[in-house]
Amino acid sequence: MKAGMGITNRLLRGAGMAGSFAAGAWRALRPAGRALRHRNYRLFFFGQGMSLVGTWMQRIALGWLVYRLTGSELLLGVVGFAGQVLTFLAAPFAGVLADRADRRGLLVATQTLAMVQAFVLAGLTLGGVVTVWQIVVLSAVLGLINGFDIPIRQSFVVEMLESRQDLPNAIAMNSFLVNGARLAGPSVAGVVIAVVGEGVCFLLNGVTFVAVIAALLAMRVRPLERPVHKRHVLSHLREGLAYVAGFAPIRAVLLLATVSLLGMSYAVLMPAFAKTVLHGGPETLGWLMAAVGVGAMGGAVLLALRSSVRGLGRVLAAACGLFGAALIGFAFSRDLYVSLGLLAVAGFGMMVEFASTNSLIQTLVDDDKRGRVMSFYVMAFMGMAPFGSLLAGGLARAFGAPVAVAVGGAGCMLAAALFATRLPMLGRAAHPVYIRLGIVPPPSKDDNGEPIQMTSPWEARL
Repeated sequence: MKAGMGITNRLLRGAGMAGSFAAGAWRALRPAGRALRHRNYRLFFFGQGMSLVGTWMQRIALGWLVYRLTGSELLLGVVGFAGQVLTFLAAPFAGVLADRADRRGLLVATQTLAMVQAFVLAGLTLGGVVTVWQIVVLSAVLGLINGFDIPIRQSFVVEMLESRQDLPNAIAMNSFLVNGARLAGPSVAGVVIAVVGEGVCFLLNGVTFVAVIAALLAMRVRPLERPVHKRHVLSHLREGLAYVAGFAPIRAVLLLATVSLLGMSYAVLMPAFAKTVLHGGPETLGWLMAAVGVGAMGGAVLLALRSSVRGLGRVLAAACGLFGAALIGFAFSRDLYVSLGLLAVAGFGMMVEFASTNSLIQTLVDDDKRGRVMSFYVMAFMGMAPFGSLLAGGLARAFGAPVAVAVGGAGCMLAAALFATRLPMLGRAAHPVYIRLGIVPPPSKDDNGEPIQMTSPWEARL
């Protein structure tokens, strides 16, 4: 009897400790989701979440379909190029449009067009008549749609929030959402491909667009007062380009686009790693991509817990270097479990870098130029990826996929080192903006009322 009571007491104490731990963890993590206080952002978060799972399913299925039909790493690069090069070309014009027109209406249009593209691809694949040239054309169509959708969506985030202070958290939460989908989508896609084929993945992706379209239509967005622009589109575009070129912090952050050209191309070679290097099938491909998602979700949570953008420049440099180092390790791994661990680290570094970049730019940019500057962000970090896809495909064909990925990782580490050397100068340039936004206090004044000059670069760290 006493023994039984002792066991019961220990179980109760254990349950109490577990409950206290869970409550403490909830209190610690609750600030990470503060952007969800806003109704419009909640609608976007959950609607976009469903759609992104379908997007990742289609992305994995498309790569596997191309490799199954051709067995060519070069054609994987060609399809990646076709799917992204029009994003690069369309993004700057989308930025001008985002600064002139209703962003929500534009997003409803782009999401509807993307849904149609998915259904067409599903019909061709399920009908057994799909060819590589059709995949290339449909990938180019989706790239064009994304060239408009992504800059507009990025600049629309601030309109969904009632408090601008929650903007960095909303960006981090969106990154958590993207990478949660990166975790779920490839895993589901691997199973669906093995059981019923790639066409069903495309079909399910088309269906998921209904959720995000419904969420956009349900939002209550206050109309913004936009100035009437009588100048030509190209003149408006030049103004945005001059702003980016003339403001050193934004310019330097965008120059880290090298990571997209040299590092992000690893993704198009994943089918080759899964099948040729690790001797697996579509399930292996799903696990590899899911590992990236696991690491990326951890990075998103870490950033969501931050209360300020101060110091993000150092975080950005460290994350870029970590991403590159993990890619080099993955390139030479021949063990599945080691590869999964290294890809998780790579996903962590990649996500922290991209989300930090987004947060810094959206904090520093003037509101009337937000759409155009975010279009340059898309050009830098997404539009340059097709050239990286071609480069990776060519290197993989000549020297093998591992060498191609290792070269990309080395480029990322070099870019991170160069960026880190410029941080003190960039911090001083960003300091007046941080003062204006209330992120840092104004400088102290001497007895004559003159501002005291900063004596240490850490006082104005980016």
